[in-house]
Amino acid sequence: MRPASPALDPLASDAPAQASGFLRRHLGWPLLAVLATSAVLMAGGGDQWLADQLYRVEGHHWLLQNAWATSQLIHKGGKWLSAAATLLAIVLCFHAWRHERAAAWRWPLLYLVMAVALGTGVVSLLKSLTNMDCPWDLARYGGLREYVGLFATRPHGMPRGVCFPAGHSSAGFAWVSLYFFALLVRPAWRWRGLAVGLVAGGVFGAAQQLRGAHFLSHDLWTLAACWTVSLLLFLLVRRITARGVRA
Repeated sequence: MRPASPALDPLASDAPAQASGFLRRHLGWPLLAVLATSAVLMAGGGDQWLADQLYRVEGHHWLLQNAWATSQLIHKGGKWLSAAATLLAIVLCFHAWRHERAAAWRWPLLYLVMAVALGTGVVSLLKSLTNMDCPWDLARYGGLREYVGLFATRPHGMPRGVCFPAGHSSAGFAWVSLYFFALLVRPAWRWRGLAVGLVAGGVFGAAQQLRGAHFLSHDLWTLAACWTVSLLLFLLVRRITARGVRA
């Protein structure tokens, strides 16, 4: 199978109206949805309400924090699965760049490798810059610290929080880049690619929430970061490949 022809590219014509519509659907509306949902979760107390329910169901302690299914199978196993998928993409990318018969796959595969790496990397960078605690660190859930919001002033002497956005779910949500990868090779597959990333990130994120490691908003912003990185990189790669076709 060869990648789709430029005629199937949703931005192939470069018409301003078409490009504007693409950005509105893929950046504008998703960003508004994230901001609205985040307001409910972070400012409206939705995060704490959901964590309260999980904490209560688990017997007022994080029963699943060290359970095999959540800590070993999904947390550690999920990391290895994502790493193995990334390694496979890297191997295929090297193959495409070394063999002329696979030349049409070079940029799509390079895009995929870069999108996954940058998506997880950006989330790690944001974690180092923000200062929020995990639920299991909070007195409300058996920890020692009081809740401090994202933009609130942290009390002097309180250790740094390194839980926002969620790092583990980025190993799954980074694969939403398969949506844009599909746009480069076979647009009809884009929803399947998106489903892979959403399901993987959703499972990883849910397991961490059950362990008390993250609030829902932490995973929401991980998804937002991975999606934005994937979109911007897609636009860059598409522009590069379009110039190559015109040349």
